[in-house]
Amino acid sequence: MAERPRCRVVALISGRGSNLQAILDGVDDGSLPVEMLAVVSNEPGAGGLARAERAGVAPRVVPHRGRPRREFEAELGTLLAELSPDLVVLAGFMRVLGAELVERFRGRMLNIHPSLLPDYRGLDTHARALADGGAEHGVSVHFVTPELDGGPVIAQTRVPVLANDTPEGLAARVLVQEHRLYPLMVRWFATGRLALREERIYLDGLPLARPILFSGDEPCDC
Repeated sequence: MAERPRCRVVALISGRGSNLQAILDGVDDGSLPVEMLAVVSNEPGAGGLARAERAGVAPRVVPHRGRPRREFEAELGTLLAELSPDLVVLAGFMRVLGAELVERFRGRMLNIHPSLLPDYRGLDTHARALADGGAEHGVSVHFVTPELDGGPVIAQTRVPVLANDTPEGLAARVLVQEHRLYPLMVRWFATGRLALREERIYLDGLPLARPILFSGDEPCDC
């Protein structure tokens, strides 16, 4: 039987790239059957670019500051067209992409968000969760659509909120789960298990009625 071609991936980042590193580690240890084509940042000084270089992945910069959004997105779109990825992963990419670019990659663009969506879309999720006094928080991986943090959610991991928690402490525990959940979702996509058809998520050919919910232990490849 012919070996399945490796999924061609581009990562978009804006900062330190810790979720990027979790994916790069999976490529390095063989658990992720993907080919990393490039790591693209809108911030020239992003720490994740150095991570890409150390992993032997091409670092690319498409700066957004001091230029019209349309011009920035046109350059980014041209670069993505040249790279021709099977999957685009947003790994701490802090720019809201316009509908035209997002639609071009519908079903082929993933994002990770530090909350149990649809709760706490946008920024400052940990502080907002603590202010509301809830018992749990978490992380979600979803397909990207033009609606901010509003695309179909594939899977989530719950993280308990502890007594006397701080935004920093909660964020650190959520980040541990991010590093576990995101590579798993990339693997599911890369191996053909995961797909978006119209607005519905399919796993192993069957529609998901609701997001898969993990409870804080390491997500299993099941």
